[in-house]
Amino acid sequence: MIIVLRAGATEGEVRQIEDTIRAKGLSAHISRGVERTIIGAIGDERKIDTASFEGLPFVDKVLRILAPFRLVSREFQKEDTVITVRGKTVGGKRLALFAGPCSVEDRGMMVGIGERVAACGATFLRGGAFKPRTSPYAFQGLGEEGLKYLAEAREATGLPVATELMDPRDLDLVARYADVIQIGARNMQNFRLLTEVGKLDKPVILKRGMSATIQEWLMSAEYIASEGNQKIILCERGIRTYEPATRNTFDVSSIPVVKSLSHLPVVADPSHAAGKVTLVEPLAAAAIAAGADGLMIEVHHQPSMALSDGPQSLKPDAFEQMVLRLRRVAEAVGRNL
Repeated sequence: MIIVLRAGATEGEVRQIEDTIRAKGLSAHISRGVERTIIGAIGDERKIDTASFEGLPFVDKVLRILAPFRLVSREFQKEDTVITVRGKTVGGKRLALFAGPCSVEDRGMMVGIGERVAACGATFLRGGAFKPRTSPYAFQGLGEEGLKYLAEAREATGLPVATELMDPRDLDLVARYADVIQIGARNMQNFRLLTEVGKLDKPVILKRGMSATIQEWLMSAEYIASEGNQKIILCERGIRTYEPATRNTFDVSSIPVVKSLSHLPVVADPSHAAGKVTLVEPLAAAAIAAGADGLMIEVHHQPSMALSDGPQSLKPDAFEQMVLRLRRVAEAVGRNL
């Protein structure tokens, strides 16, 4: 059971709900968000009558939710969540477009690519300052220097920036520079990290783990939401299967499935799903047709010289032409790009 309190509920009122729940032999999980407090009654909910809470003036609503993921479920919220960042949206009729290099390599390239993708219609600038790599000898990112370059690119383009967080110890540093924090596939079930970003008033992109089921993915989102942060963007980036023809297998079916189960916006990352530049556009088109709320595309001015993920990165001119073609796909399904 979920009890949602009205804005301005006092600590005494929170304790009143908590005491009632515990008196019935259940435990109370309290999430204090920026706008509202949510209390979960954990245990045998049959012991509690919803009417005992619904009549209280400081309670907004009481919900019995069957799904194991409560706060991110359609049962909790029927309408789609729309997240606004510096005037740009994720969710709603207009598709979000995250674009930029896999890794921030230097100031000139970051600002230059940012200006190009902004001119092509990108709504967010992406780039990794901290990079999780399979090999410890591969390029690991520029750290704070890279974050500073992202901030400079934001000033030059006006685009909000999204970048990955790998370690809770870097939380304050990354949050100081980033508008949107990305949790990568390898960290989807890093529950300490999820708990920490859940305490922020900042949007979080949660990428699907490489072998994660849809329920596991949504349960990870629940970790973030349970700490009070419901500004969550889910990202399908392909899963690991037996098929070696692509870097990952793009699970296009996950998009409509998740949107039927959750109110959260879902974006697709065809670059990481494909691993090959020639496959990015068809997978992006499929994602839009399936109902994705946005795309995440890797763009690099010299892919052959990129320090990470060059084979899947589009050159700016190719990105521009792809966006023009994808706009027709978006229009066909009643969306704008």
